[in-house]
Amino acid sequence: MAKTATGKSARLMAGFGLASLAAVGLGAAVCALSGVSAASWGRNLAAWLVGAVIAAALAAAGRRIVSPGAALAVAGLAVAGLAASFFNPAQERVHRWIDAGPLHVNIAMVVLPSLSVVLAAAEDRWVVWATQAAAVVALILLVAQPDASQTTTLAAVLILVAAFRAPGRGVKAALILFAGLAAAAAWMRPDPLQPVAEVEEIVGLAFQVSPLIGSLALILLAAFAAVPATLTRPDARLKLAGAALSLCLAAWAVTPLFGAFPVPLVGVGMSPILGAWLGVGLLAATARARTY
Repeated sequence: MAKTATGKSARLMAGFGLASLAAVGLGAAVCALSGVSAASWGRNLAAWLVGAVIAAALAAAGRRIVSPGAALAVAGLAVAGLAASFFNPAQERVHRWIDAGPLHVNIAMVVLPSLSVVLAAAEDRWVVWATQAAAVVALILLVAQPDASQTTTLAAVLILVAAFRAPGRGVKAALILFAGLAAAAAWMRPDPLQPVAEVEEIVGLAFQVSPLIGSLALILLAAFAAVPATLTRPDARLKLAGAALSLCLAAWAVTPLFGAFPVPLVGVGMSPILGAWLGVGLLAATARARTY
């Protein structure tokens, strides 16, 4: 069983690694061809490498970090991180970031992939309750920031998880209704931030460079988002967690079509790269822990 566990984890890491590196590399190339400073897109490549190392460490840890206590810690840190954004200076009355030295971190994009995994992977009844309660609090904070993209992302994940893991029909209906209302409320709040070409409009830049490169950018966005669900689908105990992570990444990729939101991995921004790797590393660790 140990070899099977290691193989599943390794396939997930390798599959996501290849797809995500292709997306990050294409984005860097588009930025370079569009005259964007190497200091901007170079950070994406550095973030990919750092994220890969951290994810590999998480995957290797396996059951040592996959436990009810660890799930609660991940959920608690996600809520705490989102709350901390309100203590950071706002941009145009918008609170989405935490400054860590020279780094400007979009905290939701760092924590939501991991929160998606623990939400879907929770098995103990009290952990299910606690992680879903954390998701509700996180949605309230995201509406308050406001961030329609990340609210929609977490709302979609919570609806998926509630449909399969809510402790009772009443709780399921309440969670689904609340998630839908939270997403609607976030989209109705004013968002004064203007788009940055290499961040929110990178796909448009790619099409300006070449229609072929623009089309490839769209394909790579779909590919890296699909990896977790595709590679965990054969495992009945793991497929909901894989589907939740893929839904998180897919929502990130789709919501920029409707507003000025960061395009993950292809666009300039370290936060989604690190966040995606953290989610994949935690998912790979869960795969190892559940097949020993």
